[in-house]
Amino acid sequence: MNFTRQLKYKCQWYGCDLVVVDRFFPSSKTCSNCGHVQDMPLNVRTYDCPDCGLSIDRDLNASINLRDAVGSTVNACG
Repeated sequence: MNFTRQLKYKCQWYGCDLVVVDRFFPSSKTCSNCGHVQDMPLNVRTYDCPDCGLSIDRDLNASINLRDAVGSTVNACG
């Protein structure tokens, strides 16, 4: 069974919304503070923004960007 389809089913069952972010969304390459985008090899674990000076764990930075992307999608669509 397709994972996304099963996840949609479970969300409907529990009455919650599922928002799917494009797989090419640069969540770990975008500064969660200022929006600057930079290329990063996978072995680099800390995002250091040259524009605003933010230094943050790569995964935490990505999770903040995904949270913000989902928040703007839900607010835009109702």
